[in-house]
Amino acid sequence: MASSSPRTVEEIFKDYTARRSGLVRALTFDVDDFYSQCDPDKENLCLYGHPNEAWEVALPAEEVPPELPEPALGINFARDGMDRKDWLSLVAVHSDCWLLSVAFYFGARLNRNERKRLFSMINDLPTVFEVVTGRKPVKDKATVDSGSKSRNSTKRSIDGQPRSNPKLDNENYEDEEEEEQGDTFCGSCGGGYNSDEFWIGCDNCERWYHGKCVKITPAKAEMIKFYKCPSCQKKARQ
Repeated sequence: MASSSPRTVEEIFKDYTARRSGLVRALTFDVDDFYSQCDPDKENLCLYGHPNEAWEVALPAEEVPPELPEPALGINFARDGMDRKDWLSLVAVHSDCWLLSVAFYFGARLNRNERKRLFSMINDLPTVFEVVTGRKPVKDKATVDSGSKSRNSTKRSIDGQPRSNPKLDNENYEDEEEEEQGDTFCGSCGGGYNSDEFWIGCDNCERWYHGKCVKITPAKAEMIKFYKCPSCQKKARQ
């Protein structure tokens, strides 16, 4: 391998998260573009995530053995024979497998404790499959909404209906909220909740996003009465 390949646990994890971000974007924000590129009439195609957080649909590597483990081959062939959501879920599962194979390819020379730490860091992130399918639901909460338009009023329950802030009538609110925060992930990059970062919730699909991922600042959020995330905006234009 080239000398620039990631070697330490931190470097490998950084490579993993960057490739993962690209795959998540392909299967969420850029899903229509990704879908159109996976033409079943073309040759065997693969979905790649790159270290610069970009994604690419391309033919598999020609060299044998390849420089890195290869992602699932021929994802385009099943596109029109399956329900769109099921097909995207299948691609997401194969993408998770590929990400792990690349991470542990780079980590083959790590010792036991280092491999354990690497996997623990990876396991703290939701999988691509979980982000794409919403398997870990994003729950609304006042703390995560800090700085956004509705932080001091009401928040939605899981069924989307407005309800009063439970802190007013539940003395165990803070404990429950801390538990809920563990299930909150950015709809763009898939990163977990961090109280030090600004988040904004989509009033249409109710997913939460890092402000930096959707280019919304706290000041700008104050001026928005009904926020639609980029994905919902794109669907509305179709």
